Amino acid sequence: MLCPTISLVPYLFSILQGNSKMSDLQDTFLTGLEGIKKTILHGGSGNIPKFITGTKVTFHFRTQLCDDERTVIDDSKVVGTPMEIVIGNMFKLDIWETLLSSMRIGEVAEFWCDTIHTGIYPLVSKSMRRIAEGKDPVDWQLHTCGMANMMAYHSLGYDDLDELMKEPRPLFFVLELIRVQQPTEYNRESWALNDEERLKAVPVLHGQGNKLYKQGRYQEATQKYKEAIICIKNVQTKEKAWDVPWLKLEKMANTLTLNYCQCLLRMEEYYEVIEHTTDIINQHPGQAKAFYLRGKAHSEVWNEAEARQDFSRVLDLNPGMKKAVKKELAVLSMRMEEKNQEDKNKYKGMF
Repeated sequence: MLCPTISLVPYLFSILQGNSKMSDLQDTFLTGLEGIKKTILHGGSGNIPKFITGTKVTFHFRTQLCDDERTVIDDSKVVGTPMEIVIGNMFKLDIWETLLSSMRIGEVAEFWCDTIHTGIYPLVSKSMRRIAEGKDPVDWQLHTCGMANMMAYHSLGYDDLDELMKEPRPLFFVLELIRVQQPTEYNRESWALNDEERLKAVPVLHGQGNKLYKQGRYQEATQKYKEAIICIKNVQTKEKAWDVPWLKLEKMANTLTLNYCQCLLRMEEYYEVIEHTTDIINQHPGQAKAFYLRGKAHSEVWNEAEARQDFSRVLDLNPGMKKAVKKELAVLSMRMEEKNQEDKNKYKGMF
């Protein structure tokens, strides 16, 4: 394993830039912080920006193993998109906030970080890779069953990250600071909000989703509902499961998920509806609307027995839905008759 050494180059840069005060040196090189060693590869310009809560930081990064080959784990320039984080937003790899706070705009620096700072990196890397692949980094939390969740914890889905998770190692982070925006200088998206702001955003997103649904803009409505669900789930992870605050958030998330499923029904994504509603039913078997929407989805894919069973359960839980269930059962009977007749004609032609 390579042993990091403190290069004299950073000090030369510091002198050239006029930072002769000891406090400036400490800010620039993070002296005194355990398990971190910094080398400036390219000097930046100006003073170190202010990194207050809500500051949006845009930067490129390359993560390398501390081995003879300097094996690259992740590289944002290869992906083609710089990283963005918001200071104080409880980003999982909080050491990056510390490292970035020592940099100037345009600066490129290499940081050696010991395992006390890198143990969580595989989980963060997984999320970043899913985003780069066009996937939702937390989507599996919304609709996978308990067994799948358990398997997700055993494997991150990437062999190199699994190895790093089993055996944490020191890492090199090469960071290039591109831009620093104060809270008033940009429009904050939901991912950049703190927990209080996220909870305030939920009813707004919910209302926007409902409006889009009424307008028949189902795809756009799903995005609003999904964004609201992610806000709730991010807050919920900090609560103890099944305690009162957690249950309140769970109820909010389930309501939004069922609205999301209504959009999916309109978009003819029937199997996805079955998947989401089944997850809710497994956790909360008293949800009549979940049984109702799952029954409609089963009906659309000719799962007659499953649909009838779900509609029967709806009546057990909410007799007030008798009229709606009666209508769905009539539609189901008609659909099954049509399918049976189609099957007869098809087999008749074969023989």
